[in-house]
Amino acid sequence: MQKFIDWMEVHFAPPMNKINRNVWVLTLKDSIMQVLPMILVGSLVTVLSILKNFLPWFPNLSTLSSYTMGLISIFIAFLIPFNYMEKKKINKMRLIAGMSGIALFMIIVKLQEIPVLQFKYFGAGGMFVAIIAGIYVAFVMGIAGKYSFFKQDSAIPDFVRVWFDAIIPILVVTATGWLAVYILKLDLYQILINIFMPITAFAQTLPGFLLITFLGVFLYSMGISGWVLFPITKPIFLAGITANMAAVAAGGVAKNIVTAEVLYSGWVAIGGIGATLPLVIMLVRSKSRRLKALGSASLIPGIFNINEPVIFGAVAWNPILMVPLWLQGIILPLITYVVLSMGAVNIPAAVFDMWYCPFPISTWIVSQDLNGLILLAVVATVSTLIWYPFFKMYEKQQVAAEAASV
Repeated sequence: MQKFIDWMEVHFAPPMNKINRNVWVLTLKDSIMQVLPMILVGSLVTVLSILKNFLPWFPNLSTLSSYTMGLISIFIAFLIPFNYMEKKKINKMRLIAGMSGIALFMIIVKLQEIPVLQFKYFGAGGMFVAIIAGIYVAFVMGIAGKYSFFKQDSAIPDFVRVWFDAIIPILVVTATGWLAVYILKLDLYQILINIFMPITAFAQTLPGFLLITFLGVFLYSMGISGWVLFPITKPIFLAGITANMAAVAAGGVAKNIVTAEVLYSGWVAIGGIGATLPLVIMLVRSKSRRLKALGSASLIPGIFNINEPVIFGAVAWNPILMVPLWLQGIILPLITYVVLSMGAVNIPAAVFDMWYCPFPISTWIVSQDLNGLILLAVVATVSTLIWYPFFKMYEKQQVAAEAASV
């Protein structure tokens, strides 16, 4: 085991950290993070909508969600070129790049041919399309931003120079979309959706779910933030919950299990990625002074699903505790997926991205099902049983080390 850990530390972790710092990865990650407040409004609407079950006069707030979360594809199309230009230090064209991203996205969805406003194009359903459009615009603008028609010492005002320098890349971006969509008659929107459909379809299977959860805990165990997967997983999660919402609104049932609501708010990530809250509670009661202090410091953050203190204080690069963390990323989602797929618990069908909401409150909000709380109790028990023997082994080492130091 130690040889494997050493190999990962030398040969695996450095390349992953390099990927995590890549300008394109950072751009995608930051762009998606920046739309989270809009998604949180949708989560707040979900919470407030529960009141309507008890107060029939309570107003329907779904419009708020439509004009925030329902427009995130437009926001993404703007933010990716904007953030890329900013990270490449081409600030003079970042706003123009962002606006060009929106223009290309609107061409791809053929805005002028949509008879009425349909949020399915502008919300999570069009997110993959918006990402591709944003990346293309960022690429074009990034190249154009390195050149100028004017010399540095030109007497022409800077803002005028930016206008003229932006004309060609704007034309390239919009003309490309126009040629593809209106001249060649390509349905770029559907083509791009079809390209990503196998990915989203696989993600909604049990193997796909296990892959997502295991990769998250595996990277986390090496001190690599799980956010590195965010540009891939977030569109998948949003597409899943959006499809569930649409199915329920049409009188059907929710079918997509792989959503942020299931993973971070329902049952799997109790105390954070890797279900570390049971471990934290064990640390609080530990015979080791060091582990007890770490547990006390990690308890309040852990209740709100913030587990960086315990991960970096005890788990990361610790061969004893890395193994149970990996097991959490396999066994807990396996139990959850099987139970939800059997129909024994309501599959979440409303946006709730408040991952910091404590369990079991969040579980009740996303499922509104007593069976959901029973499933949470089962998952928490299994998680505790996984952590316990490894924790006792680690505690024994720490107690012995403390006794030797005295």
